[in-house]
Amino acid sequence: MPQTPRGERPPGPLGHSGALPPVPGWPARLSVLWYAGLLPVVVLALLAWQVGAEGPLLRVDATLRDASAPLSSPGGSGGVSARLAESAADLGHAAVAYPVLALGAAALSWRRRSPVPLVAALLAAGTVPAVVLPLKTAFARSGPDGLPLGDYPGFFPSGHAVTAVVAYGTLAVLCARPAAYAAASLLGGAAGAGLVLRGHHWATDVAAGWALAVLLLWVPAAVCRRSGRCLSRSGPGPEAGRRAGGPPGRGTRPPRAGPAPGSPER
Repeated sequence: MPQTPRGERPPGPLGHSGALPPVPGWPARLSVLWYAGLLPVVVLALLAWQVGAEGPLLRVDATLRDASAPLSSPGGSGGVSARLAESAADLGHAAVAYPVLALGAAALSWRRRSPVPLVAALLAAGTVPAVVLPLKTAFARSGPDGLPLGDYPGFFPSGHAVTAVVAYGTLAVLCARPAAYAAASLLGGAAGAGLVLRGHHWATDVAAGWALAVLLLWVPAAVCRRSGRCLSRSGPGPEAGRRAGGPPGRGTRPPRAGPAPGSPER
């Protein structure tokens, strides 16, 4: 019979042995990141399967294409709405999104006196063609108008949708503020909606681009996490210094000195 509660405890999660209380488990933040990475993988796999097998989900593509015909046809009656949709689609153009990313990353690097934001932005931008072009070649999907996409091998996934989410999402990761994440989501969503409304892409192309872009955002997030220089506006906090055994970080007050021995109390 075990003489301590250790022998009677069930083992912890995988990778964490049974231990006296408190038993270490999966951190809440790690669980959130795990599910956040799993969901776009499932979505991307599902869409790729439907496109490759010409499954029933593609009927949604045809329905949305027909519904947006007034905005996508050259002689349509869209007017101002068509121009707004085209402007929204341009948010995913490399000539628009990447200069915004470069200027934002350069400003953050100058403010924090660190090259990490620029390195993260460069790596994020470089992953887009490296991943998107092979997928376009593999699926070789024609567009809503039945024509090929110029010099590109196919429409699936949407490169403009990936570019928009990666560019604006990388800036959000570098800023690490809720407002930045909300703005990136709004800009990426607007770009995808404009692509569908103007007939430049199928809806499944855009949805797959969004899912793929979320996965690619792990690149700048990993750079920031490894360096620890772009997730904080003012450098390491007080807890970092305490964990390292050194002095507290900037922004903390030193402890007040007590009265000297033999001095009268006030």
